[in-house]
Amino acid sequence: MSTSRSQQKEKTRRAIIDAAISELSDSQSFAALSLRVVARKAGIAPNSFYRHFKDMEELGLTLVDESGLTLRQLMRKARQRFKKNGSVIVTSVKTFFEFTETNANILRLLFHERSGTTRALRDAVAREIQYFIVELTDYIQSIGYEKEIAYTQAEAMVAIIFNAGAESLAAKPQQRQQLEKRAIDQLRLIAIGARVLYLNDKNDKK
Repeated sequence: MSTSRSQQKEKTRRAIIDAAISELSDSQSFAALSLRVVARKAGIAPNSFYRHFKDMEELGLTLVDESGLTLRQLMRKARQRFKKNGSVIVTSVKTFFEFTETNANILRLLFHERSGTTRALRDAVAREIQYFIVELTDYIQSIGYEKEIAYTQAEAMVAIIFNAGAESLAAKPQQRQQLEKRAIDQLRLIAIGARVLYLNDKNDKK
């Protein structure tokens, strides 16, 4: 395959992915999307879809993988921003909420399919959330916590931030600010509790 044909194929594949994302909304989940609608939005014939994806499920799995990776990269950058200035909790929450506002459909995909009708997509979203937990666990361990406490803390924090993100999608600006503040307060409480548990464990071992 020539370079130009390869580039065109990748361009069309990208158009299909972007078309599927753009069609999502509060009332339109990925599971309810039709192949014909996605193909029309991407500017291709329905039969051409199969040159790029086996079926809609494979497209959905690709979207989940890409969405999860995009979010994880974003949160890694947030932790880098924290090293230069500010609180890791405040920086991470603000970064996450900024992303939900400008990339709402990516979040809709993850939130909708987390409890959707397709088992493969539910499992894929669960894996992505687990990746978030593992990466945050590694970070918390890097600042001095033992793995068990770090994992428990990370699991609770990820649950809170994802739930807050889900609520923010349909929220008005003032409500978004309230959700952001609540998430920051909740994460701080978890961090304080984890610190107390860590210090108690250390004292018990003396």
